[in-house]
Amino acid sequence: MEFEYWWLLGFPLFFGLGWMAARIDIKQIVSESRALPRSYFKGLNFLLNEQPDKAIEAFIEVVKVDPETIELHFALGSLFRRRGEYDRAIRMHQNLLERADLGAEQKLQAQVELGQDYLKAGILDRAEEVFTKLEAGSQATTARRHLLEIYEQEKDWPRAIEMTKQVETDPRALAQYLCEQAASAAAQSRPEVARRQLEAALEANRKCVRASLQLGDLDRNQNQLEKAIEQWKRIESQNPAYLALVAQRLVEAYRDLGRAEEGLTLLAGYLERYPSLDLLDTVFQQTLEAKGAEEAYALVRDELKRNPTLLGLDRLLEAQIIAAAAPDKRRDLELVRNLVHGHTRRLARYRCESCGFKARQFHWHCPACGGWETYPPRRTEEFDLTP
Repeated sequence: MEFEYWWLLGFPLFFGLGWMAARIDIKQIVSESRALPRSYFKGLNFLLNEQPDKAIEAFIEVVKVDPETIELHFALGSLFRRRGEYDRAIRMHQNLLERADLGAEQKLQAQVELGQDYLKAGILDRAEEVFTKLEAGSQATTARRHLLEIYEQEKDWPRAIEMTKQVETDPRALAQYLCEQAASAAAQSRPEVARRQLEAALEANRKCVRASLQLGDLDRNQNQLEKAIEQWKRIESQNPAYLALVAQRLVEAYRDLGRAEEGLTLLAGYLERYPSLDLLDTVFQQTLEAKGAEEAYALVRDELKRNPTLLGLDRLLEAQIIAAAAPDKRRDLELVRNLVHGHTRRLARYRCESCGFKARQFHWHCPACGGWETYPPRRTEEFDLTP
């Protein structure tokens, strides 16, 4: 193919057209930016500097000057919701929905925002009404996820389970819904219904520790201790970190079977393979009762060498106090132990991996962020000592 020299004449023309288009775009941008109130840029600056309160004040000024700024109304509504001013957020989004110039997509967006306002404000019936209407449209996926959140808050587990069939969700959540249902059935003296639901939970998530724990509880309540022990021992293959949650159950079951020493040996083996403060506490107490202070002291001393923790030191001092013969020595040890014990109480908390919320009691469902299985069964002291 031969080169045509006349093509060279086209380059200046194309360059000129591109330069003119760029100039037109720049002029339009400059013109639009000059048309915006100064408060708009102040608001953006406050947002970038993480000062939402001042940003809201600036944006309110813009809305007063130019009430047609729909996107700014959306931004303000979201800011109000984030600040917990749900009434103002609701009014903002309701006002948007009443506007005749609102497009179809913007109307759907306003409905979603309003539903979230109601949800955050705890007005669940109105939130459910909004999201149920949105299920049939383009916002169906978002609406269903929020409906699932509502059913969780209402503890409406049958509807939550049904909704998971329409929403892609973590199988752990489905297993937990079934465990919640099983707990209700067990409380209503319907063990066979509870058992079916727990088996369904294991089908949804083979590693659902809670299902194994509750199945063991069902067997224990029916005096089937051997089966209960097998259910609880299965947790080792699911997630051994949770063995501390069933340690006391195992101790009591073996004791009721007249095999207390076998149970203690099992737990001591777990402690050696899967160190845990809660597991140490159970093994220490059982060793103290079964074998005396000297054996309990030796157990904690060896564990303290492997895993130095304040709780381990607390238990070591407790064993020393019991074994001490001289009253003066016992008083000194008690003084030291009281100081250590005060610190261990502050550290003996569980912490949500998702939001960081701390609680003295272990939770399957975080009371702060609503996450499932976000609490590792380990105390905060263990995390603080992890290298």
